[in-house]
Parts: sequence; C-alpha cells; structure tokens
Amino acid sequence: MVEVRFDKKFTEIFSKLKDNLMREKVTKQVKKITENPEVGKPMMNVRKGTRELYIKPYRLSYLYLKEDVVYILDLYHKKKQ
Repeated sequence: MVEVRFDKKFTEIFSKLKDNLMREKVTKQVKKITENPEVGKPMMNVRKGTRELYIKPYRLSYLYLKEDVVYILDLYHKKKQ
C-alpha cells in the first residue's frame, strides 16, 4: 500500500461532482491505484512522469513516486485533453 496525497485542483473538482455514481467510480479507481500504482497508462511528452486512468468520460491523472507516495493531480473531461 502506498500513501495517497490529493492536489488542491483534484479536491475542488471532486467536491463539485454531483453524480454519486461517478464519485464512487473515482473512489474505486483511487483505491485501485493504492493497491497497484503502476496500473495507469504512462504519459509522454509534456506529461512525462505522470500516469492516467480512464473513468468514462473523465481521466484521472496522478504521479507515482518510488518513495511509495502517489499524488492524485487532476480529474478532467476527455474532451479537454
């Protein structure tokens, strides 16, 4: 298990989610990341070093450091990519 830290941007977006089902999906994916931090797709170019998980229609962006710390960075709509 790894330690999870949430970025301000993520907490603001997550608090604005009104759909309880979507909140549940995001929570499950965060739990999945804590169990296996390398589960997400590694990003390239500008976002190199971060990983993403797809939660239809959103993307959950996070940074995994080898010191067993995961930073949940952002939750954004796929169209804003």
